[in-house]
Amino acid sequence: MAVRVLVVDDSGFFRRRVTEILDSDPQIEVVGAAVDGKDAIDKTMQLKPDVITMDIEMPVMDGITAVRRIMTMRPTPVLMFSSLTYDGAKATLDALDAGAVDFLPKRFDDISKDREEAKRKLCAQVRSVAKGSRPAPTPPPVSRPTAAARTPISRPASAPPPAAPSAPVRRGSFKLLAIGTSTGGPVALQKVLTALPANYPMPILLVQHMPGTFTPAFAARLDQLCNIKVKEAADGDMLQPGVALLAPGGKQMVIEGRSGAARVKITESDAGQFYKPCVDITFNSVAKIYPNTTLAVILTGMGADGREGCRTLKQGGSTVWSQDEASCVVYGMPMAVAEARITDRVVTLDQFGSELAGVV
Repeated sequence: MAVRVLVVDDSGFFRRRVTEILDSDPQIEVVGAAVDGKDAIDKTMQLKPDVITMDIEMPVMDGITAVRRIMTMRPTPVLMFSSLTYDGAKATLDALDAGAVDFLPKRFDDISKDREEAKRKLCAQVRSVAKGSRPAPTPPPVSRPTAAARTPISRPASAPPPAAPSAPVRRGSFKLLAIGTSTGGPVALQKVLTALPANYPMPILLVQHMPGTFTPAFAARLDQLCNIKVKEAADGDMLQPGVALLAPGGKQMVIEGRSGAARVKITESDAGQFYKPCVDITFNSVAKIYPNTTLAVILTGMGADGREGCRTLKQGGSTVWSQDEASCVVYGMPMAVAEARITDRVVTLDQFGSELAGVV
């Protein structure tokens, strides 16, 4: 059955363009279009789409307000279109807090310089967020230090992928926490990191698939909400306990030095590198410095990035945890490590914060 999509934008040209691209995919059907947030709410109730694509800035009612109301009236996966500016990043993060599941650049050239590749990515993203059933309503945001988190998309029952038997928790034996995530990651990271105490004794590395213009705003938001310090990683940053370094979008973050005196190196991506930043690249570098003392975590996300990096870490004696299917927005990256039998433990999103706080 085709994925039924509602396209929401105040620009007639953009609505037509998105509709043409989505309708070119035999697995997708555009069932309607809306010109503003209020119209989007009415069309959502009337057409009951599987996925909504939503602009942020619109007359009558903006996209963020519309997302928040849709999540209370008829929860539906929403994919936001965003401008790649700092202000656009902040607005998009607000939309994710309101309940949207992911975002894409509004300029298709920012998705990919190859026009056909940009079309394929848009269609793939729509199909991906539609795989789960509709998200549950979003709880109201709360102030620091408690996490503001929405309830993730519920999933139909399915047989879990094969995974390695759960290993006993190695409390006190870890020297580094490394987390990789993609679709659904901003809200998941916010929920996990806000549960950690200010005196958390390990350095933390964060790899979130995100454009370069978004990571400064995302790091600033996390830093404001969390007890630990969070910053966008810069070349030469030392790994310090209680400090989370977020890989800058559009680049790669690797670790150099030795355990206890490791530092970040920020590099440009090689030609043809799909993920920028890439979890595998960061995790493979971590395996050289912290071969058997890393706790690697894979959260919600599309694709399989992180699987090979986790494999390298596991071969060196480190531990791998992954998010469970039911609490993922997209069960791709965690499924990849679980199916490869790399995961030592499967954890729900609600449990991650307390479990990570308890291993030190």
